[in-house]
Amino acid sequence: MASSQNRSDRLFALMEMLKDGELHRAEDLAAALAVSLRTIYRDMKTLAASGVAIEGARGTGYRAKAALTLPPLNLTEEELEALHIGLAVVGTGMEGPLRAAAESLSAKIDEALPEEVGGVAQGFGFASYPFDQNVQALRHLEPLRTAIRAKQKLRIVDSQQVSRDVRPLKLAYWGRVWSLAVWDETSHGFASLRVDQLAEVTPLPGLFVEEPGKSLRDFEKQR
Repeated sequence: MASSQNRSDRLFALMEMLKDGELHRAEDLAAALAVSLRTIYRDMKTLAASGVAIEGARGTGYRAKAALTLPPLNLTEEELEALHIGLAVVGTGMEGPLRAAAESLSAKIDEALPEEVGGVAQGFGFASYPFDQNVQALRHLEPLRTAIRAKQKLRIVDSQQVSRDVRPLKLAYWGRVWSLAVWDETSHGFASLRVDQLAEVTPLPGLFVEEPGKSLRDFEKQR
């Protein structure tokens, strides 16, 4: 279990590095994550199989693309998220005809995805490891959005029972993972948290105001 969890964390960190749209050499990625080149090559295959659009190859470097175009529709980030949520819920929680229909729809979407996307998803909405448990994040999405809009501080407890008080700044969906950008008042720094790894989300009394060095703009500048 520990080994699986460590790999899941590494793949999330790898995806965070790739999504800047720049070309990254496998050697640099391996050095940044303190793993072997062979591990990076294997991780790239895992990310591509789970639906992350990976471009590049050994010897040239890698980048990831978040935007997907589904002819004849141009999907917004929120529309793509809603589509994935629906298929994830049906595919994970249903049996019989509804699950079969979700699988059929998933296959049709795969066929419609443009060739230039690169790492085409195998079963859109039915993500393979390490993102197959992301449906667990669904229960937190609306409370997190509400807190972001209201500038409401939160107490968050993760799956390891580590508690932190945060200012929620942005909820993002990328590569089939929901992440929460926060200013962590416990460690006094920014963090990007996997929503599917959150066990508890509790609103705290009082609201926060934007302060220099702690805002979403400051978070995005450091990336």
